[in-house]
Amino acid sequence: MEMLDIKKELQQNSYPGRGIIIGKSADGTKAVTAYFIMGRSENSRNRVFVQEGQGIRTQAFDPSKLVDPSLIIYAPVRVLGNKTIVTNGDQTDTIYDGMDKQLTFEQSLRCREFEPDCPNYTPRISGILKVAEGKFNYAMSILKSNNGNPDSCNRFTFAYENPIAGEGRFIHTYKCDGNPLPSFEGEPKLISIPNDMDEFANDLWNSLNPDNKVSLFVRYIDIASGEYKTTIINKNK
Repeated sequence: MEMLDIKKELQQNSYPGRGIIIGKSADGTKAVTAYFIMGRSENSRNRVFVQEGQGIRTQAFDPSKLVDPSLIIYAPVRVLGNKTIVTNGDQTDTIYDGMDKQLTFEQSLRCREFEPDCPNYTPRISGILKVAEGKFNYAMSILKSNNGNPDSCNRFTFAYENPIAGEGRFIHTYKCDGNPLPSFEGEPKLISIPNDMDEFANDLWNSLNPDNKVSLFVRYIDIASGEYKTTIINKNK
């Protein structure tokens, strides 16, 4: 698979929607994840990321302008022991609860489908990172309608064991802008992951469409110790 330049991928796509990146830093010492949200409507753009425990939550920037919280207010990131869960919806809680009951990542998502936002039927994208005993592996999932037909849910899970240093995968909700919005196609894209968290966060943020970007979360987890550093960037301040 060709390694893509994440900056070009984002600069050439005005609306990938929500995106998850997971991979390993170039020096092989950090497990890395990033999650961003974008918005076209005033309701979607009226958000910020805030820290909540070891994870984050979306929150209305101006509560007086919040119209429908059902699909935009959720916890994108939660931590369960040595596992970090990253998703674009309230399926974060579904995965957390399922894995807490010894279900697998894939089994936990069996009760969920794409979002009910006709005519887009936004895919639910999810990721799980496990850092334990000096080892790191991860998986990504997408639940999507069958080419826009809500009568059928297509489920894809991609697992990455012993990831290669400097490599990551990028999955996003929409192939590009449109009406209705076309769902992401294919397997997660191969991209490079640098050592410097601030450099990576700035590259991602500055490459997202300036009108549509809303918030960005990036975390680097030390594979040896499990300790992590996090950065959050919000357009609304």
